[in-house]
Amino acid sequence: MNKDTPVDIQGRRVDQTLCDAAAALASLPQAAPRLEAELLLIEATGWARTRLVAWPEAHLEPVAAARFAALLARRLAGEPIAYIRGRQAFWTLDLKVTPDTLIPRPETELLVEIALELPDPDRPRRIADLGTGSGAIAAAVASERPAWQVIATDRSADALAVARSNFRDLGLANVRPLSADWLSPIASCSLDLILANPPYVAAADPHLDQGDLPHEPRAALTPGPDGLAAIRRIAAEAVRCLRPGGLLAVEHGFDQGAAVRGLFGDHGLRDPQTRHDLAGLDRVTLGQL
Repeated sequence: MNKDTPVDIQGRRVDQTLCDAAAALASLPQAAPRLEAELLLIEATGWARTRLVAWPEAHLEPVAAARFAALLARRLAGEPIAYIRGRQAFWTLDLKVTPDTLIPRPETELLVEIALELPDPDRPRRIADLGTGSGAIAAAVASERPAWQVIATDRSADALAVARSNFRDLGLANVRPLSADWLSPIASCSLDLILANPPYVAAADPHLDQGDLPHEPRAALTPGPDGLAAIRRIAAEAVRCLRPGGLLAVEHGFDQGAAVRGLFGDHGLRDPQTRHDLAGLDRVTLGQL
């Protein structure tokens, strides 16, 4: 047994192991104890989830038990389960993630939904995903719209390497990774759609010290003292890069909808509107050139 893990694993049944691990994980804020226990055990054993359900009386081999103890200890120390496993589900995809990238979250799928609302899905379009990180947004849109050309930009070389790996593993030939600071190298009047999940948390926000956020790349979470700094720049650059009638959609904080609509209007984006996430909170604002 790992001395740092408060769960006795050696020689125990699968169901007992999962029960005790879930109880330990319940001490973590924002955890999903049973699900996380199962995911870690699957990672340690290489078993399918159906095997855990079908043979709860099975006993772990010593090597698997030791691996599970080590993984559980990392999670109990606060490390995000996505980084422990090295991957995260997003949209219909299973993506590689590392501490160089944000962990893709369900609320960000709203950006994908907005992209897929555009009419004539087989019509070729040119779009950009700014600050792509793991490439989640770009990969999801590209997988659903093979006729579209998707540019995925990021200024972090390490994050862009993860995105490239995901695009390659998914066989997405219609995505072009690009090292860039937002839209700086993109030609004027060249895009039909711009999507972005930029840093939008103010540097003094206490949420940055909670849950998974302390482990994620700080530059991808906060642009500094002003949580709107990155969005302000993206809105200003978007009006140069969008074609007439083109759309900008940006994810932001639950309390930033009115401010982002104002920024969009200030930069000449028409009819700015804010969409809600599944929790009913302001999450994405879009505007048209």
